[in-house]
Amino acid sequence: MTTIPHEAREEAQFSADRAATVPTDPDAGLEADSSSSLGEADTLVIACGALAKELLAAIRLNRWSHLAVTCLPAILHNRPERITEAVRGKIRANRSRYRRILCLYGDCGTGGQLDEMLAEEGVERIEGAHCYAFYAGLETFEEMMEEEIGTFFLTDYLVRFFDRLVMEGLGLDRHPELLRDYFGNYRRLVWLAQSPDPDLERKAEAASKRLGLPLERRETGLRGVEVFLARQGEPVSPDPPVPDAR
Repeated sequence: MTTIPHEAREEAQFSADRAATVPTDPDAGLEADSSSSLGEADTLVIACGALAKELLAAIRLNRWSHLAVTCLPAILHNRPERITEAVRGKIRANRSRYRRILCLYGDCGTGGQLDEMLAEEGVERIEGAHCYAFYAGLETFEEMMEEEIGTFFLTDYLVRFFDRLVMEGLGLDRHPELLRDYFGNYRRLVWLAQSPDPDLERKAEAASKRLGLPLERRETGLRGVEVFLARQGEPVSPDPPVPDAR
């Protein structure tokens, strides 16, 4: 495993093996190259930093040496109007280095602008409006929304950084009186768990109490990410072990 040299303050470097077990700070990006002696990476995956841990775990478990990864800071989700141009910048900065570029983002609140830009640049992205949909599976996600439209979703990443991204990101640490304005219409909290462990379970329960919403856990694993990447020419592992999230 090798890592790409440091290029900017907000880019945190990890090897694919190490990044699969180390959480990425919401304000950080990531660069990782999974090439090995079996061959050099010829495909770049541009992803949200909130997906870095699961993405690199899937690459490691499936031994996809043809993939390199670059992730934008997850905190961009608090400013979705900046996502499209940030992804475009990554595409143009790396186009000459890779045969193919893929995008591991949902629409993520860009109002279709991300898809329009990706069509212009000739880059394919994973299906789904957001990571909740492709983790749960599109059909399962729609069923959950039909069952209860007032559902607030968490992924492992959002559970891990709940205080930073939700409480601080929405200003609830400074203005707790806004909690009802933000969450008054929600009826449940659904944790889409990729690789649950006791620490994440405690944090999910704490998030449930802070929001005043009943918690449901749905284990999803990494299949949504794996299926998308497997379509690009590498076989998906039949039943990969759940990575250690600690």
